Amino acid sequence: MEKVSDIVARVFLGHIFLLAGISKISAYEGTQGYMDAMGVPGALLPLVISLEVAGGLAIIAGWKTKWASIALAVFSVVAVAIFHSNFADQTQMIMFMKNIAIAGGFVLLAIHGAGAYSLDNRRRTP
Repeated sequence: MEKVSDIVARVFLGHIFLLAGISKISAYEGTQGYMDAMGVPGALLPLVISLEVAGGLAIIAGWKTKWASIALAVFSVVAVAIFHSNFADQTQMIMFMKNIAIAGGFVLLAIHGAGAYSLDNRRRTP
């Protein structure tokens, strides 16, 4: 059961970023405008999309899990500081707590690894 729970946890964590990155592609101009309005250069959007899509896929596949987890944990905390720090708005408070919880999950994943069913743990044949 532990082997299956590892991949389920990775899919749960990774899909959030994969879908978020894909949605930013389809709403590119709006996302870029929101970033600009929040003081983040919209020119960084391609990097954000790349990190979310590639990082999400890496987590799901269990490939370079430690580095992908660290990158997405840092990204989640930075997003909290920039986009979700208005605690007077209940939605922003919920987004804050969600991102902090996700970052915590990534820290655990970085420490404990991707598990048996992952590219990181595949057996190499000589």
